[in-house]
Amino acid sequence: MPVIEVAERDGVGADGLARPTEDHVAVLGNAVLLLDGATSPHPDLPPGGWYAGLLIRSLAAALLTRPEADLGEVVAEGIAEVARGHGLTPGHAPSSTVTIARWTEDRIDGLVLADSPLVAFGGSGADVLADDRLVSLRDKGKLRTGADVLARRNAPDGFWVAEADPAAASQAVRRSWPRAEVDALLLASDGVSIGVDDYHLFEWPEVLALTRKLGADAVLESVRTAEKQDPDGARWPRAKRHDDQALVHVDFTRDSGSSQGLP
Repeated sequence: MPVIEVAERDGVGADGLARPTEDHVAVLGNAVLLLDGATSPHPDLPPGGWYAGLLIRSLAAALLTRPEADLGEVVAEGIAEVARGHGLTPGHAPSSTVTIARWTEDRIDGLVLADSPLVAFGGSGADVLADDRLVSLRDKGKLRTGADVLARRNAPDGFWVAEADPAAASQAVRRSWPRAEVDALLLASDGVSIGVDDYHLFEWPEVLALTRKLGADAVLESVRTAEKQDPDGARWPRAKRHDDQALVHVDFTRDSGSSQGLP
């Protein structure tokens, strides 16, 4: 098993107050999962972190039982299971991103649903697997209100995310790489990837280099330091002063000789 490092930090709510992270990570024998629960658009809905916690346990259990199952099918079944078990209905339910990296002796499979990227590194550099539909809509000013988000969530002209409709899984962005060509993977929630995509603090190869030199938490600290220098969002407008952060580093150049299970 490759050596896997996980770094996480709580963010703050839209009100600026501290609250537990809504990011969740699971490390399995041949896979890593990262889910980022979205802030619920209605106060009467359960929080996205609650939903992400339920969904990641469902996905992890499925991959432990069927380690080579199709990732899209696993995500669809997980969404359906959580929705059925908790009475969630499409369009009025909490939601979460889903990012999965799964490997065999010959291949690495990646799946990304919504804005938590997966980056593979090898001899040809960094290969970013990202679902940019949500970011694109934000950049075009089409997600200014909660009503905008609801209207475009899991819609053909909008963005796709894990919620209560299993069909969203078929809209995930997917890619596979030969195992021999990949040295490392990074999985990141948008509280980390924002440092690359919006703040331009570094590029993905620099994120990997910093992680290898000082550890994954050093990347989180770099993003937090930049945000503290822009506390009111004047330079980088954002909904929260600090978002939740999760970064996973999978190092295939080293062997840990161990495995882990459910989160």
